[in-house]
Amino acid sequence: MNLTYYGHSCFLLEAGGSHVLFDPFIRPNPLAKDVNVDEIQADYILLSHGHGDHVADVEEIGKRTGAKLVGMFEVLAWFEAKGLNGDLKMNIGGTVELPFGTVQMVAATHSSSMPDGSYGGLAAGFVVEAEGKTLYFAGDSALTYDMKMVGERNEIDYALLPIGDHFTMGIDDALVAANWTGAAKVIGMHYDTFPPIAIDHDQTQAKAREAGQELILMKVGETITL
Repeated sequence: MNLTYYGHSCFLLEAGGSHVLFDPFIRPNPLAKDVNVDEIQADYILLSHGHGDHVADVEEIGKRTGAKLVGMFEVLAWFEAKGLNGDLKMNIGGTVELPFGTVQMVAATHSSSMPDGSYGGLAAGFVVEAEGKTLYFAGDSALTYDMKMVGERNEIDYALLPIGDHFTMGIDDALVAANWTGAAKVIGMHYDTFPPIAIDHDQTQAKAREAGQELILMKVGETITL
């Protein structure tokens, strides 16, 4: 099972023969200028909420690949009106079984609206089970006690957590979230893209080591094996 990072909160999970894309924001991201969007494959696109820095490339990639969208009812309905496959509409607490495994939508503490300002439902995160491993993708969440419940109900192998602060958790709260989820490893996201969320990498890693957490900061375009 492989995970590729395309910057910000966008990842591609290759599992069970499927390509699962999270929150595609690539073309408008200057840090992802070397990523060839035309080559990205997607069978499913998981959307945590409707903000432009999480859905900018959904229409292009979704129409090219025919990917099925997975996410909040209102977000998928908005894209469905644009001709994309929005059959897998969900809400907080729901689970869908897909060919590669299962996806449960869990709570995130954040706002949500669509690029045109229309209502985007609730922001969310996902717990993904595939190939015997469990990933927690927190979306743009602040630290919330719901994360403790995620850890109590799942054995999290990897927690994908925002660490850029300002719009989401910063590293201090993310390390608390990592502890609450019991994640074996933490993968950082939602950092460095814009000046308000730029981080000091050395200081961030030092805090993670002090907390006894393994923090992985992937390079844009990097692929790791989970």
